[in-house]
Amino acid sequence: MATYLTKEKKEEIFKEYGGNSKNSGSIEGQIALFTFRIAGLTDHLKGNKKDHSSRRALLTLVGKRKRLLTYLAHKDISRYREIIDKLQIRKSSVSGAIQF
Repeated sequence: MATYLTKEKKEEIFKEYGGNSKNSGSIEGQIALFTFRIAGLTDHLKGNKKDHSSRRALLTLVGKRKRLLTYLAHKDISRYREIIDKLQIRKSSVSGAIQF
């Protein structure tokens, strides 16, 4: 199973992307946290191909991140583009409803 995030690592992620370390509700901070967890689960699944519970957790996280990205794209397209570039996430993660 993927390792759990320490409190310090979460605070570091939220400080870098969410404005400050206590702002855990920011959209950018949540997207960055999900991206970090997705990377960890992806590495875990490369070595443990039959771990279906982790695969389901990975798909759940990807879906949550996609919904947050869609919300952010509709709310503020400049912040969306900034977080996409910063985290190096493909633009295709949002539905075709938005014109680029």
